[in-house]
Amino acid sequence: MTTYMRASEIAKKPVVTLAGEDIGQVKDLVFDPSTGSIRCFTLAGRGLLAGPLHRALLWENVHALGPHAVMVRDESALEEDDSAARTDVGARGGGNVLGVAVMTRGGTRLGVITDAVVETGRAPRVAGYEIETAEHRRSLLPVTGPVTVSRERVLVPDATAQHSAGDLGGLGAAAEDLRDHLRHDAREG
Repeated sequence: MTTYMRASEIAKKPVVTLAGEDIGQVKDLVFDPSTGSIRCFTLAGRGLLAGPLHRALLWENVHALGPHAVMVRDESALEEDDSAARTDVGARGGGNVLGVAVMTRGGTRLGVITDAVVETGRAPRVAGYEIETAEHRRSLLPVTGPVTVSRERVLVPDATAQHSAGDLGGLGAAAEDLRDHLRHDAREG
């Protein structure tokens, strides 16, 4: 069964060891811009006045991502610093997508990204974006097919505009409908 979570729901989750030791909390999710998969988490300390830990948790070191916490085997799962979370200066795309415009390849502006939606599982990835439209409505857009991510905009196939969902429960069906639409267009073209 596919489960979707907003990135904002993952941020602030505690990071705990299998022994139950609380070793931090998720501050940010860092995605690979070319694949949309989670590369790592940046971490913050726990508590009201705790600041950043300046350490990263690579996805490959995560034991489980659950509804209440991120589990690791032990504290050695954390990187000594947060260099894994930094983007290469020459890397294409990347950066923070919150507040970035989503546009179709044909030039239609769909809205502004307010959150990313993560498909959880063994290889979690960005499955969609929550956007706010010009009419101030929230909508979930599936991410499938060729997507271009830059610091200024996210470009999606034109058909994406016709396949949105109102909630996380409908995102899977919207994504499947979009994939079917894109496959049909590829056969026709």
